[in-house]
Amino acid sequence: MKKQIRINVSLDENLLPEKLEWETDDSDEVNESGASMISFWDKKEQQALRIDLWTKDFTTDEMKTFFVQTLLSMNDSLEKATGDKETCEGIRKFGLELGKRLKVMKD
Repeated sequence: MKKQIRINVSLDENLLPEKLEWETDDSDEVNESGASMISFWDKKEQQALRIDLWTKDFTTDEMKTFFVQTLLSMNDSLEKATGDKETCEGIRKFGLELGKRLKVMKD
């Protein structure tokens, strides 16, 4: 069985993203987004490949929040995949402190 996720990027006259939308095969809903960070693992080259996009009206504060939340979410995935609780606790503490420094998380 195959499933598809489609990402549609609308560009302005200067080729800057104006709108990001994504949809899946099993839903009629089109979801609008302000930013996206997609990573793929290249098995042959043994390296991460990334596609980072954000719309031109995505605010700096939204990017700070998005980044911190993504970092903490990636940490959760790392802990689940590796079971390395000690390392992941350090990353979690860093992510929470970063969120406080960027003023996107409360004490």
